[in-house]
Amino acid sequence: MSSRRSRSRQQSGVSRISDDQIADLVSKLQQLIPEIRNRRSDKVSASKVLQETCNYIRNLHREVDDLSDRLAELLENTDSDSAQAAIIRSLL
Repeated sequence: MSSRRSRSRQQSGVSRISDDQIADLVSKLQQLIPEIRNRRSDKVSASKVLQETCNYIRNLHREVDDLSDRLAELLENTDSDSAQAAIIRSLL
């Protein structure tokens, strides 16, 4: 790290995360992301792990939106006083 960045962090009071902590966090992310976890090679760059993590989160958001839309459609086609409608409302 450059001395300028080091000084600015010290002056701003921001605590520095160690390289070991970063490596540990990247390793944990690697275990959570199916695209990376299912690869045969254990060697994946930190940038690739972060990139795949972002893609995975975007996909999860899309899935949640799609499921919410489907539940809303189901609710529209269900008797509003039924037990099924109550369950669907609780999921939304």
